[in-house]
Amino acid sequence: MTESSTGGAAFGDQRLSAEARHGLGVGPVLQPFDDVQNIAVLRGGGLGDVLFSVPALASLAAAYPEATVTLLGTEAHAALFRGRSGPVHRVEPLPFAEGVRPGPEDPRAVAEFQQRMRGEQFDLAVQLHGGGRFSNPFLLELGARHTVGTRTEDAAQLERSIPYLYYQHEVLRALEVVGLAGAAPAALQPELKPLADEETLLAGLLDDGRPSLVTIHPGATDQRRRWPASHFGQVAAWAADDGCQVLVVGDPSDAALADEVVERGRETAGSASGGSISSVAGRLGLDELSAVLRASDVMLGNDSGPRHLAQAVGTPTVGIYWVGNMIMAGALGRTLHRVHMSWMTRCPFCGADLTQVGWTAERCPHEFSLTAEIRAEDVYADLRQLRATSLLLRGK
Repeated sequence: MTESSTGGAAFGDQRLSAEARHGLGVGPVLQPFDDVQNIAVLRGGGLGDVLFSVPALASLAAAYPEATVTLLGTEAHAALFRGRSGPVHRVEPLPFAEGVRPGPEDPRAVAEFQQRMRGEQFDLAVQLHGGGRFSNPFLLELGARHTVGTRTEDAAQLERSIPYLYYQHEVLRALEVVGLAGAAPAALQPELKPLADEETLLAGLLDDGRPSLVTIHPGATDQRRRWPASHFGQVAAWAADDGCQVLVVGDPSDAALADEVVERGRETAGSASGGSISSVAGRLGLDELSAVLRASDVMLGNDSGPRHLAQAVGTPTVGIYWVGNMIMAGALGRTLHRVHMSWMTRCPFCGADLTQVGWTAERCPHEFSLTAEIRAEDVYADLRQLRATSLLLRGK
């Protein structure tokens, strides 16, 4: 099969069997490679990015049960998987390198990392990191016997690859990639096993007088994805008035925004319930955040890492999305996960087409909330319904 004009439809010289053509997975599931004992998976980025790769990692582990799976990621990824059973055996933090991990690049550190990884003698290296302009050459330097991944037309070719097309759900994209290595889908959504000490991690965080917990994350890396703090505050007030404890979570950069949500919520809530709204933003490590989210009856958040983490630990979620992000990162089911979408496609200030992203267009300079018109009443209706579902499932 030859390479297409979109740059990377080639599966190498692998001929598609009738079974593969009709598909056992998201895309063709090709023949597995022989004698694979050591697998490297390249997936840097944030919390949500690595969570999207978990079903693909589980699929690789199922297809190659005797193999060791090494995730080439970040220190945060190592913290996420530490102490959990699952498909990742170890995490090797990536060096800072253009297009692979943002930061002050040290060419010597990059070369040393690649040399050390070549010493691992990987049988299979999998690129789940993006279009491949930078990540494919980085992956090839590892010297693995076999390589699979995505690629744009300007990216280096791997042994087996598929085109990188921006608007595809990230979980399904990763599953399509590992199908090139013979791994049929073992899961369709990320799932993380509990930590052994979760109850200890929750000490001092839960209000025994309010046994129902609602968690809110108002932050997002891209400010345009943020629902207004006043809207989050209104939902927090309604939840508190309904007898819930409300915890606002986030990393240190979210602390001021979380405080604003708490302030708005307390102003709106009844005098007897406002004190049940509080912020722990910037105070929780990743393991503690995971424990809080698992203990929550429902979690509300923007398209952000904590919302994806809540889903992965089994907590119902209500997500606030711009439609483009929904295509790539929305929850697939609706029984336990609800989404509220903004359909805005042009900048309200200059008319720029917001659907042209990444390398296809320059971002216009205007900062605004894409999701401000989503109504708090509609969001809380779903949150209240999911809370009832969660309480029923937990036998409360």
